[in-house]
Amino acid sequence: MIVLASASPRRRELFGLIGYSFEVRVSSADESIASGLSPKEAVEILAKRKAEAVFAERPDDIVIGADTIVVADDRILGKPVDEDDAKRMLRSLSGRKHWVYTGVNILSKERSESFVSATEVEFYPLSDEMISTYVSTREPMDKAGAYGIQGRGAVLVKGISGDYYTVVGLPVAELAHRLCGFGVQPLQSFKTSTDS
Repeated sequence: MIVLASASPRRRELFGLIGYSFEVRVSSADESIASGLSPKEAVEILAKRKAEAVFAERPDDIVIGADTIVVADDRILGKPVDEDDAKRMLRSLSGRKHWVYTGVNILSKERSESFVSATEVEFYPLSDEMISTYVSTREPMDKAGAYGIQGRGAVLVKGISGDYYTVVGLPVAELAHRLCGFGVQPLQSFKTSTDS
């Protein structure tokens, strides 16, 4: 069995695209980040912590942990603590480019594998009115960087360079191909009874 160690409904939906049955277990891992880590190191450590916390309860399964961070001006932007914090983050991203990193850890009895996917995102210039209106929807409040590219936040984004799904929270294609090394073949559950 594959277990996705995530509370995120977005990751749950994205993992379903791979076409393999799975369970979801919310990880109780510590999500604090030590200072001095690079974004790549930080997101890799967080993903591994999440996988290990669930693997301790499910040692016979393949466990996948993932974490996403937004980075601007070498600063990690986590989830906003309140609406003012969300507005501050969005003002800092307005009219500029930033990076989104998603780290993934795949853990089984036989092996452990980690990878990090990075995508550059550019925002349109945002007026204070637009920022206030977007924040009032509450969508930014549970998202790193205070926006969701797959939701209403789509109107903020001028363009991306890299994998769209990394920004949403799970680099689906790379994860699917790496799971092959764990004996998991993507798209299997999508086969019909008439397939040979």
